[in-house]
Amino acid sequence: MRPRRPSPFIVMALLAMLPALPSAAEETADAARSFPSRPIRIIVPFPAGGPTDILARVVAQRMSEDWGQPVVIENRPGANTVVGAQQVARAAPDGYTLLAAMDTTLVMNPATIKNLPYDPFRDFASVTLAAKNTSLLTVRADGGPKTIAELITSATVNSGKLNYGAGIITTRLAGYLFNREAGIDVQLVPYKGSAEVVHGLLTGAVDYIIDGVASSLPLIQSGKFRALAKLNSRPLPVLPDVQPLSIAARMPALDDISSWIAIVAPARTPRAVIDKIQQEVAKMYADPVLYDRLQKFGINAVSSTPEEFDAFFRKEAVRWEKAFRESGIQLE
Repeated sequence: MRPRRPSPFIVMALLAMLPALPSAAEETADAARSFPSRPIRIIVPFPAGGPTDILARVVAQRMSEDWGQPVVIENRPGANTVVGAQQVARAAPDGYTLLAAMDTTLVMNPATIKNLPYDPFRDFASVTLAAKNTSLLTVRADGGPKTIAELITSATVNSGKLNYGAGIITTRLAGYLFNREAGIDVQLVPYKGSAEVVHGLLTGAVDYIIDGVASSLPLIQSGKFRALAKLNSRPLPVLPDVQPLSIAARMPALDDISSWIAIVAPARTPRAVIDKIQQEVAKMYADPVLYDRLQKFGINAVSSTPEEFDAFFRKEAVRWEKAFRESGIQLE
């Protein structure tokens, strides 16, 4: 005999007794409500001590205080931020692994590196802009030139004998452009990050550097370094007397070479988690004590919505790819 099929009414009654399974949307919402429930990692693709590292540590400390969870900084330098970027691109899209990305990571690498092992447009979810930084052209105060004109004269007289230090591609490219506009032959000494750049100038390994404010500021304020010019025309309260390179060297083409820092997450990170992180950054930046603390490091804290940052970095990518292509510069 064939077994009798259960009545449809019995099946429906049994199913009704089972607990309802949560939908994917409900699970995402629950994850966002409980986020963070364990430690968060912020990957900094530079050695410790540079502006990106300083900013990330200040942000991490406040996040940890507000959320009651450890927020750990992991320094993963190498290959012009490629090492750290790859790590985050491959991480689980849950908000627990974030990247302190620079213009180098999202804009300059795609413009200058063939076969880049990550796609900045597809592998990351924008969270927020975190800072717009000013770079300086800096020399040693002891025996170094006092003006840009003196530096150019020295480099002209000693053609091919001077060198400069820079870390990220943006500052390396800025150095190339400065040398080209000045008509001088100066060699690049590449470094992995700001701490190494500053050490190179301090020890005399290089004659001048182009780098962010944060790492050099204590040495400028103590009189060991001299900032000859800044690479944009934005106000710089910690060094109000430093002129833009466009004025100090009469180079209007170099009026807006800036670096910036952002926070991104792996692609497909839930939007609710993205929003929670972005809102936390915006809230901490509204605290004048924290904002002033970053200003004293020479870091101009700026936040944005995910959409605002996404539009900003895509526009920057077009701008710098065009500038790099037209310059004819070859970076090793």
